[in-house]
Amino acid sequence: MAENSSNFKESIRLLFLRYTFMPIIVLFVFFLLFTGFNAKIIVANKSQEANKVISASLSGVYFNYYDEINRMAALPLVSDFAATRLESQNVYEEFYEFNTHQTVKSVFYIIDTKGIYLASTAPSDSDIQETIYRTIVPRIAKAPESTLVEANKIRYSHDRYTVYTFGKAIIKDNQVIGYILYQLYEEDFQKLIFVQNNEISVITDRHHTIIATTNNITKGLMNKFAPIFNSKGNVQLNGGSYYMSQASIPLTEINVFTLNSSQLQRYVYVSLIVFIVVTSLLLWFLIQFLANKMSTRNTQSIDKLLFAVNQLQQGNTLSYVDIHTGDEFETLADQYNIMLTRLNELLHKNEELSNLRRLIEVKHLQSQFHPHFIFNVLETLRYAIVVDSKQAQDIVMILSRLLRYSISNDGQTVLLSDDLNHTTDYLRLQQIRFNERLSYDMQLSEQSRHALVPKLLLQAIIENSIRYGYLHQESLLISIRGYLDETDLILEVEDDGSGMSEERLEQIRQLLNDPDIPTKHIGLSNVHRRLLLLYGPGYGIQLLSRLGEGTCVTIRLPYEKGDVHV
Repeated sequence: MAENSSNFKESIRLLFLRYTFMPIIVLFVFFLLFTGFNAKIIVANKSQEANKVISASLSGVYFNYYDEINRMAALPLVSDFAATRLESQNVYEEFYEFNTHQTVKSVFYIIDTKGIYLASTAPSDSDIQETIYRTIVPRIAKAPESTLVEANKIRYSHDRYTVYTFGKAIIKDNQVIGYILYQLYEEDFQKLIFVQNNEISVITDRHHTIIATTNNITKGLMNKFAPIFNSKGNVQLNGGSYYMSQASIPLTEINVFTLNSSQLQRYVYVSLIVFIVVTSLLLWFLIQFLANKMSTRNTQSIDKLLFAVNQLQQGNTLSYVDIHTGDEFETLADQYNIMLTRLNELLHKNEELSNLRRLIEVKHLQSQFHPHFIFNVLETLRYAIVVDSKQAQDIVMILSRLLRYSISNDGQTVLLSDDLNHTTDYLRLQQIRFNERLSYDMQLSEQSRHALVPKLLLQAIIENSIRYGYLHQESLLISIRGYLDETDLILEVEDDGSGMSEERLEQIRQLLNDPDIPTKHIGLSNVHRRLLLLYGPGYGIQLLSRLGEGTCVTIRLPYEKGDVHV
């Protein structure tokens, strides 16, 4: 042990020196995280500030036009012009006086109710005029008292576009006599949303239709802005990651989006390399000192742990270790002791489960196919051969399936649907024997049929129902139900037999909960104990019974879905 301790001390010292770069990596990670976090804050602030500037500018543009179109629509000069077509120069002067002071310029129209353009600041284009009259004017006419505000893109000459429209009905003497429209140019919107220190700006209406953008990579199908977010919550555009700030202009349907790249700049990495080189030199001397300190720590705890492990390898399952150093070795020793305790418990449970499984298999074979049962089946078969050859064939086939399933070695758990097939065969044989005196029904959910359950789970319970159900009556109904209760599978076997008294029911419950008490109810006891060992406390059998009314046995076990046969 002394040699091992010495080797351990030396290996600790050498290992610590060999991996001196680990603290440097940790420092690098921390610095990288700090730099990235700082850069993210800067990007977020840039986006938010740009969003505020753009929102304020757009708000001014919006309300300037909103107020202006309402003023113009109510101006007697405009209504007289729409009615008489006189003094058009004064109308144009009003428009140009307003338009020259706007950062976002517009096209101006006055249209009468018949679709005749009375005033226009755009070159005459029949297609554009037809589009406006057929698509925009009807929406104004539907609500003449309201102001139409909407995004719509119209192409003019020289590849100029208007992307936003303000519209209002001109009313005189309570009659609509025309319509006034302002259509705002896209290029002016783009100039407005170009903000210093901001990469991409997008403005949309409430339907996410893009009114204007500083970068066409934001345009999706149907000119929509539909950002795709990555796992970090950033917007993914054209292979790049962008932090996005969003705001809605109050009392409008305009949304403002500002995006800035969230990727670190090259200078960040240069600064990181310089920082790591400098700090690495300082850390090297510190690590040399720490390596010597760590290598001199005593190795008594390691010796104790090695000895305990060696004892365990030789089969001593009581080789507990006692360490009180107040450090990680004490924690390791405590965990080792917990593991050893758990190992002993598992060994005990496995041994008990193995013995119980063997008893269950023997019990099932004896209870299901003991000579008395086979004699009854053969007597029924002999009678059926004479009276009903078809029924005789059914008896032979069912008995064959029962024997094959009971002696098969397909594992300890099976699909509930497979076990129900076996249960159905058993009940059918008993039904042939008892004729109309025995009936049964099964009501199981589709999910419960796919559950994995211990093999022959229901057999002992159904056998008890048949065995004790006819004590004081001529007929018996057995109901089998299955359903899910959250993460558990519930199976119920209920009969309308004679039932039992409260005293007798309490006795059987005590027998089920104490495996050391001998009982003739070995079937129920073994099923309950097996479920406890397999799944732990909280699972097993519960009994409900009333004298003269019947008995209900409830089985609870964890739901585990099995592979469905195809």
